[in-house]
Amino acid sequence: METQLDPMKDDLPLMANTSHMLVKHYVLDLNVDFKSKVIEGIIVLFLETGSRFKKTSSAGKEGCQTQFDGACKIRTSELCHIPGTNVSACSSKTECNDFVVCGKSEEDASDKDGNHSNKEQASGISNSKNCCNIENHGNKDFLLVLDCCDLSVLKVEEVDVAAVSGIEKFTRSAKLTDVSKELENLRHQIVHELVTLPADRWKEQLYYFTCCSQAPGCGELLFTTGTWSLEIRKPGVQTPKDFPHAIRIWYKTKPEGRSVTWTMDQSGPCVYTMGSPINNRALFPCQEPPVALSTWQASVRTAAGFVVLMSGENSAEPVQLQEGMLSWYYYVTMPMPASTFTIAVGCWQEVKQQSFTASVQTNTTFSLLSSQADFRCHEEICGHVEYPCRFQNPAARLQDIIPYRVFAPSCLMERCKEHLLQLIPQCLSAAYITLGTHPFSRLDVLIVPSNFSSLGMASPHIIFLSQSVLPGGSHLCGTRLCHEIAHAWFGLAIGARDWTEEWLSEGFATFLEDIFWARAQQQLSHDEVKGHQELKALLRWRRLRDEVQNSEEELQVLRPKKESTGESSESGASIVKHGLKAEKVFMQVHYLKGYFLLRSLARIMGEASYLASLRKFVHKFHGQLVLSQDFLCMLLEDIPEQKESGLTVESIFQNWLDTSGIPKVNTKHQFPFISGHYGFELQVTKWIQTNQRIRKSSKKKRKQDEVVFQKV
Repeated sequence: METQLDPMKDDLPLMANTSHMLVKHYVLDLNVDFKSKVIEGIIVLFLETGSRFKKTSSAGKEGCQTQFDGACKIRTSELCHIPGTNVSACSSKTECNDFVVCGKSEEDASDKDGNHSNKEQASGISNSKNCCNIENHGNKDFLLVLDCCDLSVLKVEEVDVAAVSGIEKFTRSAKLTDVSKELENLRHQIVHELVTLPADRWKEQLYYFTCCSQAPGCGELLFTTGTWSLEIRKPGVQTPKDFPHAIRIWYKTKPEGRSVTWTMDQSGPCVYTMGSPINNRALFPCQEPPVALSTWQASVRTAAGFVVLMSGENSAEPVQLQEGMLSWYYYVTMPMPASTFTIAVGCWQEVKQQSFTASVQTNTTFSLLSSQADFRCHEEICGHVEYPCRFQNPAARLQDIIPYRVFAPSCLMERCKEHLLQLIPQCLSAAYITLGTHPFSRLDVLIVPSNFSSLGMASPHIIFLSQSVLPGGSHLCGTRLCHEIAHAWFGLAIGARDWTEEWLSEGFATFLEDIFWARAQQQLSHDEVKGHQELKALLRWRRLRDEVQNSEEELQVLRPKKESTGESSESGASIVKHGLKAEKVFMQVHYLKGYFLLRSLARIMGEASYLASLRKFVHKFHGQLVLSQDFLCMLLEDIPEQKESGLTVESIFQNWLDTSGIPKVNTKHQFPFISGHYGFELQVTKWIQTNQRIRKSSKKKRKQDEVVFQKV
């Protein structure tokens, strides 16, 4: 499949061969240079043999290994003999650059066969001829394929994890008693033991990941870069099982790289991940397919005066390395796709609470409300791979408001204090009441420049909000904040197994945005809440109708790959259909059509039963990847009586997910707001009258905070 992908088409290729090898952990050591607009450094990958290879290749392993053993054994005396490479080189920008100068330069980084090269292939996606070099070598070396774009790769080497002090403890495991002491196998087994440590030993695991990432190298690896990929091989190694399980890559980004944005705000220069269609492959070499769930840790160095924020579990404090230079360290222990990695660097200030008392009062008020929810299902066992899960932590299950911070340019601090600070605990608590345990332990909210491509973006532990939402006051800030908070459950803790099913993230966040915001606004009556929601539904319906009338039909389908959704090639490579289509960035069909599907299901079940089913779904599938049918099958199990009326997974696919346009359903029954007394003109008249009553009874309210519905 890899050779059939065309990089000139609108589909985004996911090149990584995740079925052969999976990255389990990344260690990044980066320098951010605003003068050159480049991020450079080192990344160390810890890998495991892929599940598909384990299942399909064990039968032919013996004959293959016989040939390999004689040619590729490495003597102990030859280990780590690489000039200019040592432990300190792994964490020193100066020494790393010195190596490139003393060894092979970036322009002259190829061997005589042309395999070790930093020059991009003109053909785009490399084919088997130029990456395996079968004709020159007479055999097929195994290739590790990583997703990579707009990066200058300087060097790749194997890491000698066996040289780490204290690592012997991992060789005394019962699993190793019958394993050959040959050094290659020993290194593989050490990495295996390390990546499979129990969840309660996560601190020890991070410590040894750090030590191993700084271990000396034990042999350079050949590599080739293409438009979309980085392909790495070790001569003579023909199977994933024999390929190095810890590799180190020296690289740097390019100023024009599409994964980050270098820009300016009121405080000066800044850079941040932008939610690019190509995700993070222009920030570091990685495995992009969602199935490649991994953990990571990162040290980032930048000039004093800058703040580094990342999607990490800890609230990092800077460490001074030398005068004028600070280092920031973050980590995550919950395996997630590499696309969720987020970084932002700028001269921002933390917006502090005006008084501690106000925060405590808000917390107490909402804690009382949270007792109304029934979270007894959390006593069950989780279904995800092992990690330190908050759903199994009694203290975390009772935490309605997680710790939060707000960062912004200094000139916007007062506006953030006025609106944003008081909204965050209300919205967090409303989300907890609705869905239960917060999947992540903390939250940073960063106000990014108004040229940000959307109003907001959610990542683990951090939310970007555009400056554009601040002039809208509490309502615009609150609704947008609720939308992004909803992504902690739908889009992050529960991810789509196939990225073409965006509605599983955006449709849910749009639907839950209204639920969260209604519960955050305690002063509104039930009728007022329903009135607001009906008006928003009407406006969304008109927006969806207009978009359907003015866009390509194929872009209106929520499940464009239909029955092939979630499938990949034998190697694990796949495509994101329409992932590079320019107009798709501006479309909201996945938000709106997904929202109306969920809204129609809620009307059928009743809101209370529907939200109970969402909590059940969250508990069952958090920490996992899902397809549309996973949600729909579980939901319809709770309403078996609807099967007789024709509501099935197949009918939902046919009416909502697999076809373009507006669903062909009973419009008057499902969407009463678009007919009868809910017509648009009458709705506007109703809200003009409501607004006039509010203005008469609230003369002291400032004019800029009034909601004048004639503007609708």
